[in-house]
Order: sequence, then C-alpha cells, then structure tokens
Amino acid sequence: MGVWENSYLSLRQHFLSPGAGFDVSASALQDDPTASSDVTAEPDIEWLSLDDGEEIQWASTPHKYSLVSALIVGIPLSIVLIGIPIIVAGYLQYTNTNYVVTNRGLYSKRGILSRDVKQIGFDKVQNISYSQSAIGSSLGYGSVEISTAGGSGVELKFRSIPEPAGVQELITGEIDTRQQGTADDATDSDAVLDEILVELQAIRAAVTEDEATMNQSSVTTTDDSSTVEHPPAEPTQQDK
Repeated sequence: MGVWENSYLSLRQHFLSPGAGFDVSASALQDDPTASSDVTAEPDIEWLSLDDGEEIQWASTPHKYSLVSALIVGIPLSIVLIGIPIIVAGYLQYTNTNYVVTNRGLYSKRGILSRDVKQIGFDKVQNISYSQSAIGSSLGYGSVEISTAGGSGVELKFRSIPEPAGVQELITGEIDTRQQGTADDATDSDAVLDEILVELQAIRAAVTEDEATMNQSSVTTTDDSSTVEHPPAEPTQQDK
C-alpha cells in the first residue's frame, strides 16, 4: 500500500472518529498544552526552540473539520483517482500546521516539504481579533488574527483552530501579565533610584557641612595668630 493510500486511510479514521464535543475554555487550554484532542491532531513541536524560562501555554493544529472543503472537492473526484491527491494534500497540510502560544510570544509553523516558521513577541502585539464563519461557529472553529505595532495589516494568523475566542482570551491574558510585570519592574526601579537620590543628597549635605566647619576653623586659627604678643627685643651693644 502506497503513501497516498496510507494517508487517505489515516484521514478517514481521524476525520470520522467520534468526538466528545468542542467545549474548550481558556483555563482548560493550559491543562495539557501539547496533547491532541478529539478535534485536532497531535501537535508536532520538535521544531520549536524555547528560551530559558519560556513555557508552552497552548499548542494545536487546525480543527479537523477545516478539511471539509478538501473532502467536498476530493471525494467525488476520487472515483477517477484525481481526488485522492487533493484529499491527502489537505490532510498533510492539516497535520503539518502547528500553532503555539508561550509565556513569551506566538509561533506558527506551516509547510509539508519545507518549513515556514513565524514568531511574534508579546511586546510587539498591537491588536488581537478572531473570526468565525457560519460553519465554523456551528462546528467550534475559527481564526485568530494578530497585528503588530508598525506592521501592515495582519502579521500572524492562527487559521481554523478550535475555540478561537478562548485562544484570544489566553493570549490577551498573557500580554496583560507581561505588561503588569513590566510595570512592577519599572516601579521597583523608580523606588531604587529614589533611595539612591536620597543617599546622594545626604552625602552632599555632609560634605557641605564638613567644608563649612573646616573654613570656620581656618578663620579662627588666622585670628589667633594675628593677636599673639611678641616679647620686646633685647638691647644691642650699640644701644648700650
């Protein structure tokens, strides 16, 4: 059995498997971020390189019902074998597309034979929105669009993912947490600078006081020297 037939059978088994529903809350997204679900394939994150302290909050492939269009076109044409490549290509695209949210930023990986990886840090995110078609709304999938400051339009798009509203809420929460942490760091820095300024002012006041004391001591010494009485000089032999 060739690769096309294997992929086709895998697609049938995955797509026609019974689901347990599509209810995925924002909090549940973080319970097991790298696991598959009834409506997605298992995410492949071997391509992802995380920095120190960076953790995955959510990872997913597109929703399996995003393959409906490929099936609608491919199944009628599969009679003449033209539709099988269409279906398998859609399935491979589905399983090789991965979206990841970490506590530092957003990642997208697409491509079958080659990789197209995009990354956006939370500090660059300007706007987040999600959209759902009528079919996507009924089946529980949609897209999340991310725009960046200074960018032109949508810079990153999570296409046909489960529960886009929950993912948007998760991303917004991570950005708010990061911004709050930055504000706290700035407050701490301001407090440290204020303490340093107070210490410098105290040092300056002490130095000024010491200089004034030294100047006063110098004036007193000069006055004492000018009032010292000298004994009369002894008469010389000529004066005698």
